[in-house]
Amino acid sequence: MAEQFDSSTEPETAPTNPDQRGRARRFLSQRSATRTPVALSTAVAKTPKSPRPGRSTAHPMRSFLTVTAVAGLVATVAIPAFAAGTGTPAEAVTLQQVAAENAQSLVVASEATPEALARDSYSATTPEEIQSKKDEEAAKAAAAARIAAAAASTASNFSATYSGAIALSIASSGSVVRPLTSFNSFGTPYAGHKGTDYMADRGTPIYAIADGVVVESAESSSGWGVYVKIAHNINGTTVTSLYAHMSYGTRRVTVGQSVTAGQLIGQVGDTGRAFGTHLHLEIYVSGSWVNPESWLQANVS
Repeated sequence: MAEQFDSSTEPETAPTNPDQRGRARRFLSQRSATRTPVALSTAVAKTPKSPRPGRSTAHPMRSFLTVTAVAGLVATVAIPAFAAGTGTPAEAVTLQQVAAENAQSLVVASEATPEALARDSYSATTPEEIQSKKDEEAAKAAAAARIAAAAASTASNFSATYSGAIALSIASSGSVVRPLTSFNSFGTPYAGHKGTDYMADRGTPIYAIADGVVVESAESSSGWGVYVKIAHNINGTTVTSLYAHMSYGTRRVTVGQSVTAGQLIGQVGDTGRAFGTHLHLEIYVSGSWVNPESWLQANVS
């Protein structure tokens, strides 16, 4: 720092020697030509950075404020969490009350009854299933109407085809009677035929061969047409009799009904797989089929 290009660094007395004065003038002349830029450059290069105002005191204060803010945040989060973890009995009761209020939907569900879920007495659960059930019942009703109409038509012709008296029962001479009072012929028309066909006019009355209970009674079937089946106990032996191809609407007995020997159960027809009016009779003894006519001849007294 010996060389400060400032007016204060010039010598206080001028040199007295001529040579010295000449060198001084040359030096001052050269110095005057370069003083300003050198001084500015040196001033910029050499001027120390002045410290920021208040820097020496700002750091401690800011650190203190930061620590204070962090401590406040910790207290804000920690205190509610601690309080939630160490609830009082009164707070536990409040939680139970809230749970009880939310559980009111269970009370509504418990009031549901099967009747509330019933859909027109159908067990189906989808619209398609319900419609299928309705279509099925409609088909059954239509079939029943057709059968009833056919029965009415057949019944109206009984008087024209059968002129004999139709008694509700016939006196039995023993425990077994013949199902028909009269017939034209009988036989087994084809192999595998498990019954005997008794040829008779349409409307001829058919009677139960013995006391028993009706186990089947149908207005229509694919093979037997209108038929009745009766279970008997004849002298300690289980016997079943079946009467097929009756006329529509002539059945007089229903399932579960008790009958006596010689009781009217229906009338001859040609329903089902039949060619001409006749009674198809089947007899089973202890579950095995027997020839009906041979059995009748052996048991009718």
